[in-house]
Amino acid sequence: MVQPALEWQAGTVTAIRPETKQTKSFTFALPKWMAHRPGQHYDVRLTAPDGYRTERSYSIASPPERVGELELSVELIPDGEVSPYLHDVLMLGDQLELRGPIGGYFVWDVAIGGPLLLVGGGSGVVPLMAMLRHRAAQHATLPARLLYSSRAADDVIYRDELDGLAASDPAFELFYTFTREPPVGWTGFRRRIDGAMLGEVIKPFDKRARVYVCGPTLLVEAVANALVQMELPIEQIRTERFGPTGA
Repeated sequence: MVQPALEWQAGTVTAIRPETKQTKSFTFALPKWMAHRPGQHYDVRLTAPDGYRTERSYSIASPPERVGELELSVELIPDGEVSPYLHDVLMLGDQLELRGPIGGYFVWDVAIGGPLLLVGGGSGVVPLMAMLRHRAAQHATLPARLLYSSRAADDVIYRDELDGLAASDPAFELFYTFTREPPVGWTGFRRRIDGAMLGEVIKPFDKRARVYVCGPTLLVEAVANALVQMELPIEQIRTERFGPTGA
């Protein structure tokens, strides 16, 4: 069956929440909301007074259970064309052109099953968070683990919510690794994700894990290569790269 073409629609900003110094979450009310699959994204389009247009794609952070609204978490790219506008200009009540949901490869829902291993770097955690929020909304008990790489503790997006999920759900386990400035007294991982770290985190799941990896290209490639070396079936690995335009 041919899917109807997605139309641009005007989403109204109903909430803006700082996540870190460089990341904010924006909630939009959509007149033509439709349920998405965790892992999908929306296109955002800006039009200048002279008619110049530019677009960027942002992963959906909210679960499909949040009917009628959409949350996008956006990292500020100082020399970018879209994120500075969202961070510095967009206000409550403003409208923004949005089109989605888009994507069918990097998606997961409870029906797909687990055990689920999520691996994220930086803002690559956003679509993984949509998966975890969906899992929580469905009261799913399938085992899940998140390995999240950040430069420093202040760079961890959704820190309080993730810690809360880990504390309240015995089937979800959370692993941070800090590549530059671990918190004082930190006894966990403190390096870039490598094969040894992955092997430790994936061990209880063995080759049954369904793995979703999202982040900068180098991180994604390193993780995917390590998983293949562990002989994890390639059809159980999904990857999505975040990087500069044209990368």
